[in-house]
Amino acid sequence: MLLTVTTTQVPATDLGFLLHKHPERVQAFRMASGTAHVFYPEASQERCTAALLLEVDPVALVRGAGDSVTHYVNDRPYAASSLLAVALKSVFGTALAGRCAARPELAASAMPLEIHVPALRCAGGAGLAERVFGPLGWTVCAEPVPLEPASWGDSAYVDLRLTGTMRLADALNHLYVALPVLDDSKHYWVSTDEVDKLIRAGSGWLAAHPEKELITGRYLAHRRSLTDAALARLAESDDLDPEELDNAVPELEPDPAEQAETANEAERPVPLAVLRRQAVLEVLRAAGARSVADLGCGEGALTADLLLDSEFTQVIATDVSMRALAQAARRLRLDRMPEARRARLTMFQSSLSYRDARLEGLDAAVLMEVIEHVDEGRLGALERAVFGFAGPAMVVVTTPNRDYNAEYGMAEGELRHRDHRFEWGRAEFAVWAARICMAYGYAVRFGGVGPSSTAAGAPTQLAVFTRRRAPARAPDVTGTAVTWAGDSA
Repeated sequence: MLLTVTTTQVPATDLGFLLHKHPERVQAFRMASGTAHVFYPEASQERCTAALLLEVDPVALVRGAGDSVTHYVNDRPYAASSLLAVALKSVFGTALAGRCAARPELAASAMPLEIHVPALRCAGGAGLAERVFGPLGWTVCAEPVPLEPASWGDSAYVDLRLTGTMRLADALNHLYVALPVLDDSKHYWVSTDEVDKLIRAGSGWLAAHPEKELITGRYLAHRRSLTDAALARLAESDDLDPEELDNAVPELEPDPAEQAETANEAERPVPLAVLRRQAVLEVLRAAGARSVADLGCGEGALTADLLLDSEFTQVIATDVSMRALAQAARRLRLDRMPEARRARLTMFQSSLSYRDARLEGLDAAVLMEVIEHVDEGRLGALERAVFGFAGPAMVVVTTPNRDYNAEYGMAEGELRHRDHRFEWGRAEFAVWAARICMAYGYAVRFGGVGPSSTAAGAPTQLAVFTRRRAPARAPDVTGTAVTWAGDSA
């Protein structure tokens, strides 16, 4: 199996820094399936090509039980597949992660790239390669490999060439996911770990991909339970399923050059999950909040953003699920977090239905995509615990706008996530907010997050509750606006 990566960005030999493989050396790496070789067929200032050649051991492939002749006679040693994807991650793991200690600005920058895979099994034809890679910004040339004799037509294999300008890390992650997807087969058992791998490799692009369901299903070997779990996590990035904040969790040490490059990629829509967190952070910063609780933190996306800003001197992350807290700790790299940052963070299990003295006296609390996961009959307990007992100076609430669901092509009554107990339209949300203000002495203003529709408003509703000295009359909530509607008393 052969894969080559070429760049013409001068000096082109900088490719060696990104791949952590010197252009003047030929290197070999032992793999379970054989030996992976890395070498440079060309390496000049104007053009540099790195080649990954996986020499598969055909005997190793057939060790173990087999039930047919295809156990011994198949294309696995020769056509790009999940074997090559595993080698790609093993040999170029640092490059896939987008890290380059020697040249961090290089890793964060887009560069002209050409990817060539001479033999790739594409179960779906050359058109499928275009459907998978085209939306990612690649110019795709997938030439079918003819059968012999030619009268038999084309084989299931293509000669794939991709050209485009992007970060090398993005290009390698596209390949890591797409190789087994196009092959529609994996050489190993697919377990729940594969969901995490897919979410990591697909971060920033898979959630918005028009073929995400096909890609997810094939990558996870058509296992329905795993596919549903992955789609549930991915959909949070475009707000078609706000359950888990996973694939949008940012790096805790973002590179400024990478942020600038991302800002220039206007053609890539910003996921609604990211816009939502940005809106919440803007509200907290404008209020001068210093101590903030991320209530129902899930896997820690907002918590990570809060920790990036040293102005938030106390960050509390709570969730009723220990599994979610464990995932958050892992994704926040809690075991490697600098001591000063770790001192600002407190994580613990807590139910929003009960009073918790550890949440009292804060500047702000955030309920981001939380209330819709609570049975409406239990909302009163949450209201008492958060607005009554904890009583922070500010509470920021976001929730899906049911009025907008039709814009997604959803049927009447259909919910964005299977765990949602309800979804409110703007009028219902305003009525609920009015009751909170009356009962607990808050004022409220409303906003919206995401692309707005004249008829339906924004996909996400936002309410900012500010504590008053004493309970006041219910706010006038008629004509709730999508953009800021000002204060209500």
